[in-house]
Amino acid sequence: MSGFHVLTLLTVLPLAGAAIALWSGKHARGVALITTLSSLALALFVWTQLPANGSIGLVEQAKWAPSLGIEYHLGVDGLGALMLVLSAIVTLMSVDAAHRVHHQPGLYFGLVLALEAGLFGSFTALNFFHWFLFWELCLIPAFFLIKLWGGARRGPAATQFFIYTMAGSAVLLVAFLAVFLSTGSMDFPHLTLLASTGELEQMVTAHLGPQVMLWLAIGVLAGFAVKVPMIPFHTWLPAAYAEAPSPVTMLLTGAMSKMGVYGLLRIAIPLFGAQIAQIRTPLLVLAVATVVMGAWAAAAQKDLKRVFAYLSVNHLGYCLLGIFALAVPVAVGDTGALASQAAALNGVILQMFNHGVTAAALFWFVAMMQQRTGGHRGIDDFGGLRKPAPVLAGLMGIALFSSLGLPGLNGFPGEFLIFRGVFPLAWVAATVSILGLLVTAAVILTVIQKVFWGPVPEHCVGFPDLHHGERLALAPVIGLMFLVGLLPQLIVDSVNPTVQNLLAHWRF
Repeated sequence: MSGFHVLTLLTVLPLAGAAIALWSGKHARGVALITTLSSLALALFVWTQLPANGSIGLVEQAKWAPSLGIEYHLGVDGLGALMLVLSAIVTLMSVDAAHRVHHQPGLYFGLVLALEAGLFGSFTALNFFHWFLFWELCLIPAFFLIKLWGGARRGPAATQFFIYTMAGSAVLLVAFLAVFLSTGSMDFPHLTLLASTGELEQMVTAHLGPQVMLWLAIGVLAGFAVKVPMIPFHTWLPAAYAEAPSPVTMLLTGAMSKMGVYGLLRIAIPLFGAQIAQIRTPLLVLAVATVVMGAWAAAAQKDLKRVFAYLSVNHLGYCLLGIFALAVPVAVGDTGALASQAAALNGVILQMFNHGVTAAALFWFVAMMQQRTGGHRGIDDFGGLRKPAPVLAGLMGIALFSSLGLPGLNGFPGEFLIFRGVFPLAWVAATVSILGLLVTAAVILTVIQKVFWGPVPEHCVGFPDLHHGERLALAPVIGLMFLVGLLPQLIVDSVNPTVQNLLAHWRF
């Protein structure tokens, strides 16, 4: 298997699986499981083939429409490869969690696999046109998965999700059309090189006038802020997460939300770093608001899915905090500031992976609880579950403590590295953001107390514990939480060369 074909194969594989699943009827879930397992194996193979110097490897490049700046250009570095592995893990978890799809299972699992293909395409494309196709491809199956299989208010939730995301995409498209008109290129590595030398800003200014570059940066930031989401662009998220089937919510929070953070690191910072540095303070304010207000909003919820939805906003706010904090000019030879930038960026990438796994696991547990109680998912609907279901309570407790950031679990090292990097670069923002950590701890401990302790409600008296198949399915996920929590260098050592390479080419 040559590197020239592996990324294309990785993207085509889920599409082929989707086509088969559409016609497989009740066997569609089996087809999806085989496809997602194969995709995970291939994504792990890609991870093992990364260049040691952190550059982009496994490059595939072919002419498409040269006069329009469009070419088929694929490649991955440590950031892209880690997101491929995360997408493959979360999609496999989602398919495994979807036991009871009685209505059109072929279409359901076909859409899930199409969404996985969109994720793979987004994390491997290095040309804007090609990347944008997959960015939009993710939106379509997600919309239909919410619209056709969601809860009572699935229609408004799906529509709101679609409109918000389309609005962000439209802004991204307009901004890149302006960049293309100025440079004649849509190639990310080429545009990054132009930006690192200051030529990109000069070309845009010459073609479109002064201050346009700043407005393009704001537009691109807004487009990605919707996807993350960053407060105040987050209002689509609670309804979408709550109304989507829990296995679909796992995809939304575990993988799709990372597309926004990835876009900031692959596109926004490399191309518009100098402009982002100019508006760094208001961006840090929004990042801190995302951390703190996300946690407070979670504390006010009674629906477990909405609690975890707002906790996702809170946890992704740490990624925004790390990204915007490092967007500051650093003098040559200032090793302390450079080390802080590297720590923050390593923390952001590790947090993306860890949050994806943990958040998806939490919604998986919610799905299990709903299946056992006929749809109950309110905090006050449960109590004392540790008695009838000690294994479920124990494993879900591990996932909750991971979300809390308990040392020894995967939620801790990413947040630690982010704060380690942010404090020297933006100590006020870091200090205020600690309030988010405290509120998050209170929220998670409240969930543990109300769900697992106290008297058992009447409808939970016969609550069945996890059966053998569920324990086997969850074991690798829980094991991964401990593995990354105790040995974060397994990821950091592979990603750090990419971090150093990215920082060397960014211009603030």
